[in-house]
Amino acid sequence: MIRQLSIFAENKKGAMNRITQILSDAGINMNTLITNDSAEFGIIRMLVSDTDRAAEILQDAGYMCRAEYVVAAEIGDECGSLNTLLSAVNDGNINLDYLYVTYNTLSRLPVAILKTTDLMEVEEFLHGRGYSMLERID
Repeated sequence: MIRQLSIFAENKKGAMNRITQILSDAGINMNTLITNDSAEFGIIRMLVSDTDRAAEILQDAGYMCRAEYVVAAEIGDECGSLNTLLSAVNDGNINLDYLYVTYNTLSRLPVAILKTTDLMEVEEFLHGRGYSMLERID
């Protein structure tokens, strides 16, 4: 499993720039970033080089943050790879809270990030189906 940082931020001009500036000033590298917004607030999910430090400095700057575990499964880089993974998830009767795809620069393969309530069970299930499970993304 891998730790992800979720940040609750106001949806206003310059908000992302402020967050990235705080992390940049602290020397924290963002490996993956995804945003989900609403009219007034958004959730920013990211995989960073130092999750605990990032959470600490962002909380000190007034942001609500939460570090949580997610499953990171490498998938193939060919047509249908994500569908094959999702078929396995469906076969395992696994409910996903959300999913996004990032890229592992070391292996040069896509990585599916999965959030579910039964992380250990899902990781073991996917590993049993032949998926490589990651503990970090570079």
